[in-house]
Amino acid sequence: MAQQQQAPVIVWFRKDLRTDDNAALAAAAQTERPIVALYIREPEAAGTGPLGAAQAWWLHHSLASLARRLDALGAPLILRSGAACDVLDSLIGETGADTIYWNRRHDPPGIAIDKDIKASLKARGIAAKSFAGQLLHDPMRLLTGEKKPYRVYTPFWRALEREGEPHEPVDAPERLSSPARPPGSENLADWALLPEKPDWAASFAEIWTPGEDAARERLDDFVDDAIGGYKADRDRPAIDATSFLSPHLAMGEISPARVWHATRGLKAPADDVIHFRKELAWREFCHHLHFHFPELAEKNWNARFDGFPWETGETHFRLWTRGMTGYPIVDAGMRQLWKHGWMHNRVRMITASFLIKHLMIDWRRGERWFRDTLVDADAASNPANWQWVAGSGADASPFFRIFNPILQGEKFDPDGAYVRTFVPELEKLDAAWIHKPFDAPESALMDAGIVLGKTYPKPVVNHGKARERALAAYKSLKND
Repeated sequence: MAQQQQAPVIVWFRKDLRTDDNAALAAAAQTERPIVALYIREPEAAGTGPLGAAQAWWLHHSLASLARRLDALGAPLILRSGAACDVLDSLIGETGADTIYWNRRHDPPGIAIDKDIKASLKARGIAAKSFAGQLLHDPMRLLTGEKKPYRVYTPFWRALEREGEPHEPVDAPERLSSPARPPGSENLADWALLPEKPDWAASFAEIWTPGEDAARERLDDFVDDAIGGYKADRDRPAIDATSFLSPHLAMGEISPARVWHATRGLKAPADDVIHFRKELAWREFCHHLHFHFPELAEKNWNARFDGFPWETGETHFRLWTRGMTGYPIVDAGMRQLWKHGWMHNRVRMITASFLIKHLMIDWRRGERWFRDTLVDADAASNPANWQWVAGSGADASPFFRIFNPILQGEKFDPDGAYVRTFVPELEKLDAAWIHKPFDAPESALMDAGIVLGKTYPKPVVNHGKARERALAAYKSLKND
C-alpha cells in the first residue's frame, strides 16, 4: 500500500503555464505524492501548440519561467516531444505513475485529443482527472433557457452575471516533491522556438516579460493605477491604459478568475471596473462560441457571406502586412504588430476593417496573419473578433459599418503621438495632417521632409471609392 501511495502523479501542463490558481497542480500537491510536472510539445498537426511564430517566442520564455518556478518548489519541469498519448505512455512506464491530472482545454483539437487519452488511460486502470479553471465558467453549463449556446453577447453577459463570482483563486503550492529519480527531459533550446538570423523578435522584450510573475505584476500595476479611467482611455492607442494581460491569459500564465477577483473592492469608478470585466466576459464569449461552433476560424458564422466577392490578389495584402497602405493609423498598427508582436485593440479593429472593407480581402487571410504575428494569438478570440468586424460573425458589427481610417485616427490619436511612434517618416508632420498626409499642402510636406510615393506611400485606395465598392458588394450579397 505504501508503494502505491508513492506512485507519482503526472501533472500535464498545456496552455496553463502557471503554479498559481492551477487546479490540476493544486490537487496533485494535496495528494502529497511525488509530482512529475510535464509539458509536451505535441506535433504541429495536432493544433494544440503555439498558434504562430510570435507565440512560439513567448512559449520559450514562458516555459523557462515555469521551469524556474517549479524547480524552486521542488518538482522540475519535464519537457518531451511527440503525440501526447505516446509521451504519456512512455512516462507512465518510466515512473510507475498511476494518476494523471490536467486542466481542461476547450479548443476543438485539444478536446478530441484529451477525450481519447482519458478513455484509453481509464481502460488501463490509470486515473485521469481533468479540472476547470481556464475559463470563468463551463461552456457546457452557461446556456440559454432552451439549453442552447448564447449567440448574442449582451444576454451572455447577463447570464454570466447571474452565475455569480467565478471560483475563488487557489494560491500556488508552497512546496512539491518529485520522484527520487526524475525522468529525463529534453532541452528547451533544442526546440528552436526562438527566431534566429534575423532575430525579428528582438524588440519584443522592449515591452514584454513572459511568465506568471510578470503576469501578476502586470495585473497589480493595472488595478493600482490604470483601471481608473479605463472606459474612456482604453481606445487611445498612445496611452498605456489597457491591462496588457492578453498574452499572459493566452498562455495561461494567469487565470481569468485571478484577474476577475483582483477587481473586487477597488476604489476605481464602478463604470471602469464593469467595463474591464465586460472585456474579460467578451473573451469568455469568444471561447464559448468556439467550443460550440468549432469551425469558427474557417467558416462564416453567417452563411450568407459565403458568396462574398473577395479580392484574391497579393499586392494589397502584402502592403497591408508591411504597414505601407498610405493610411497612417493603419500603417502604425501593422508596424506596431511587427515590432512588439501586439497591437492596440482599437487599432486591431481599424486595421481589420481596412483589410476587409477597403481592400476587400477575405477576413480569414487577416486572421491567419494575426495568428502568426501576435504574441496573444488565441484560437477563439482571433476568429470571433475578425468575424465580428467582417459582419459575418455572432452578434457582429454590421458590414456596412466601415471605419474611416482618417476619422478614426483623428478621434483616437488626435495629436498623432501613436502614428509618430510607429511611422517615424511622418514624425515632423503637423497634427492637422498627420492622419491625412495625402491632403496636406506641399509646403507642410516639404517642412516635414515628406515626399509622397517615396518617403511615405500614397494611399493604396481612395477611401470614398473603396467604401462605395464595399457597400455595393454587400448590397449584391443581400439581393442574392
